[in-house]
Amino acid sequence: MVYITDHCKSDSIMAIKSNRVVALSEEDKLQGNYISIDSLELEERTMSVYFKQYDKPVLISKQVFKNGDGSTGTLYLATSDLNLEYSVLTAIYQKRWKVEDFFRSIKTNAAFSKAPTKTVITQHAHFTASMIAFCKLERLKIRNDKNHYAMKSQIWLVATKEAWRQLDELSTTKNNSNKIAA
Repeated sequence: MVYITDHCKSDSIMAIKSNRVVALSEEDKLQGNYISIDSLELEERTMSVYFKQYDKPVLISKQVFKNGDGSTGTLYLATSDLNLEYSVLTAIYQKRWKVEDFFRSIKTNAAFSKAPTKTVITQHAHFTASMIAFCKLERLKIRNDKNHYAMKSQIWLVATKEAWRQLDELSTTKNNSNKIAA
C-alpha cells in the first residue's frame, strides 16, 4: 500500500486478514492502542482506521458472503481512498476478483504453470497454447453453463473412460490371440 500510494500516486484496495490490528484514531496509533479488526462492527459499512505499518488513515470494511457449498465467508477489505462508499469498494474488489479467477484457471486448467520449456520460443509457444486452451474452456463454459473446473473434470472423465475401454480391448484381444494359438 505504501508503494502504491507514495510512489505510484494512486489508491489501492486489498484484502486483509481478520487478525490484523488497527488503531481507531491517530491518537490511539501514537499511544499504541490497537484492536483486532474482527472485533469491530463493520457490517456493510466502512470505517476509517490506522495500521501499524502505514502512517495515513485507511478505510476498512467487512463483507460477508455465501460460498457455493452454502457456508459463509468473511472478507475484510482496506483501501487508501477515503472517499469510497461500501458498495463502491466491494464492487471494485469484485471486478478485481475476476482477474484472480482468470489466473487461477489458466494455471490449473490450461496447464500454464506446468511449462516444461527452457527457451524463449518454447515458452512463447506454451503460453500461446495455454491461452488457446483457456479460450476454448471459456467458450465451453458459455455453451454448457459450467465453470472451467467442471468442464475439465468432464473432459478428464471421458478421456479416462476411453483409455480404460481401449486398455480392456487390448487385454481382450491379447487373450483371444493366446487362446487361438493354444
